[in-house]
Amino acid sequence: MSQPKLTLISFPTCPYVQRAVIALREKDVDFDVVYIDLANKPDWFLAISPLGKVPVLKVERPGEPEAIIFESAVILEYIEETAGGPRLHPADPIYRAQHRSWIEFGSTFLVDLWRFSSAKDEAELSGARKALDAKLARLQDTVSDGPYFCGSNFSYVDAAFAPAFRQIEVLEAAAHPHLLDGTPKLAAWSEALGARPSVKSAVPTDYAELYLSRLRKNDAQILKQAA
Repeated sequence: MSQPKLTLISFPTCPYVQRAVIALREKDVDFDVVYIDLANKPDWFLAISPLGKVPVLKVERPGEPEAIIFESAVILEYIEETAGGPRLHPADPIYRAQHRSWIEFGSTFLVDLWRFSSAKDEAELSGARKALDAKLARLQDTVSDGPYFCGSNFSYVDAAFAPAFRQIEVLEAAAHPHLLDGTPKLAAWSEALGARPSVKSAVPTDYAELYLSRLRKNDAQILKQAA
């Protein structure tokens, strides 16, 4: 059976897109990437994306209508069910369900991280930091002794959190907020994820500058403090 042609619709700094890229690379699946500007979404994209968000995965199968899959967690499930390569979900249904729960936790963590990094004043920054620190503490109590979330096997939870740790790495270099101080297991987890080829190749080479430029456009307080 012919393999479907996969096209991932992306935005260069979107962490949710990175999850899908990491999964596809881990599975050694061929795919194309098309970048769009989320501030100026093309009509063809709005026509295929019901929520107007990325990622969107376009699946083209011989003799079949083009299929559109949206939402990163759903795209991960499709990749797991259709691609070869290593399993990225646990085989046990309980552990698999727990991993899906932590992927959802990772999504809320990204929201808190964005609120922190894009906060426009001291009060907003302080409130966002408290919420972020609470989630970091919970993660520190949950993650394994490494190198990955659940030990030696890389999983979708790792793919879900790797983009967040990438953002933290850029923030630390630019503004030194010391987000991972006091969470040694998270610091080690972040380092292990950052060294993985699928994670390294999940973003454009100029990702750090693109991400910081986005924060500057949002008048981010964290960058003003570091100036």
